[in-house]
Amino acid sequence: MHAGEHPVGEDLVRRLIAGQFPQWAGRAVQRFPSGGTVNAMYRLGDDMVVRLPLVQGGAADVPLEQEWLPRLAPRLPAAIPEVLGAGQPAEGYPWPWSVHRWLAGENPEAGALSEPVLLARDLAAFVAAMRSVTLPGAPRAHRGGPLAALDEGTRAAIGELRGIPEEGVDCDSVTAVWEGALRAPAWDGPPVWLHADLMPGNLLVAGGRLTAVIDFGCAGTGDPACDLFPAWNLLPPGAREAFREALGVDDATWARGRGRTLSQALIALPYYRTTNPAMARNARHVIRAVLEEVRSDGGRGHGGR
Repeated sequence: MHAGEHPVGEDLVRRLIAGQFPQWAGRAVQRFPSGGTVNAMYRLGDDMVVRLPLVQGGAADVPLEQEWLPRLAPRLPAAIPEVLGAGQPAEGYPWPWSVHRWLAGENPEAGALSEPVLLARDLAAFVAAMRSVTLPGAPRAHRGGPLAALDEGTRAAIGELRGIPEEGVDCDSVTAVWEGALRAPAWDGPPVWLHADLMPGNLLVAGGRLTAVIDFGCAGTGDPACDLFPAWNLLPPGAREAFREALGVDDATWARGRGRTLSQALIALPYYRTTNPAMARNARHVIRAVLEEVRSDGGRGHGGR
């Protein structure tokens, strides 16, 4: 998927475990297929998973998660990863890595939710709990800054998509939505705790309800709009409204959240369209969902409020 990926495999994982966690040596190691873009995951026996960054850009996330996951866990209504072992570079592998307890569940899929409104409320409860965290010394969230910081990359991605007509993206319409989001008032409150990467691949559900949230590599504090991603990358319109109502989202924050979600999708689609089908599929879904919402709004751009 990326330039500069470090090769990983089951044999490497076995050597790393044997050298640093001999109490777990001999357990079965098997690659877990994932739509993730930054880490590779390997099941370790039945109840653990080894998570290794694929690129240097993901290496800094490992100590961040190791520090903050234990402190966040008791404050959140859904399970989050538990770090069982902090691995160090070895065996030719250059970055820190982690062993986590395995969390059961399935990734939800847009268009195939069995309990969309209940899931929306579960997600809102998780986001609200994150926002209420008051732990001092918090890092800045990876996506928590001003929306304008995304402008150059978003417009470049729209330019790329104009050159890929087979994707069928209405580039004029997405540009108009993006420019509307840029005009929304900026967040002027204190920064709040965010997961900052609430993609379907980072959510686990059972029986249609949220059971766990994984991958906190982008977590930190920033604009609360950053955790509205599920409204467009997962939830259908009725559940989207339930999510918004449960969080009490104002028009400006909604517009920024929609713009952030659209920006991520526009950048992801040309980048992953030939290398990560799950990411590309969800990006297409986001673009459709955003344009449908804006059109149903009559162009007001604020979710009808």
